[in-house]
Amino acid sequence: MKQLLPGIWQWSWFSEEKKLDFNGLFLTVGEHRVLVDPPPMTAEDMNRVRTGGQVDYILITNRDHVRETVTYQKELRCQLLVPDVDAREMDIKADRTFKDGELLPGGIWIVHLKDQKSPGESALFLQQGKGIMIVGDALIGRPPGSVTMLPGEKYADAAKAREGLRRLLKYNFDTLLVGDGASILTGAKQAVEQALQS
Repeated sequence: MKQLLPGIWQWSWFSEEKKLDFNGLFLTVGEHRVLVDPPPMTAEDMNRVRTGGQVDYILITNRDHVRETVTYQKELRCQLLVPDVDAREMDIKADRTFKDGELLPGGIWIVHLKDQKSPGESALFLQQGKGIMIVGDALIGRPPGSVTMLPGEKYADAAKAREGLRRLLKYNFDTLLVGDGASILTGAKQAVEQALQS
């Protein structure tokens, strides 16, 4: 687990199938401790998460990013929050759902992205530093320093999906933390603009 920014740590699990890192985030935002889209973690990573207090909740950005949530929810005895639109399509029971525009404990804003692979695909926005945007499957961090959309066949309509992603550009952010691939710590908004032009 490595610290990316103040209060933000990331750990990764390499997917042989996708040839990509699947990333999880551990956030300490305000008085809250939160896991986002957790892939498998080592015992050392789990010790870091346990040190310093109770994890308040696990946040899932879309129906396909459940990953190791059930295991860690039991182990850490925390709440599970999922997108309202995806909740009925998931095999897990959430303690709570969230909707577009909602402000979660710790100052995490929900940004619903329409016409993506998952109907409930949601980005998370933190007004911290120069702005931090967190995405699940909305964008892939590949190659490092840039982002791409998923392959066209993953969407019902790739052009509509691209349009849906333009909503991200309404926010001021310098950092983009991705669920899959390499995150971008500075200059991220320009990288997203470039990706959505092509």
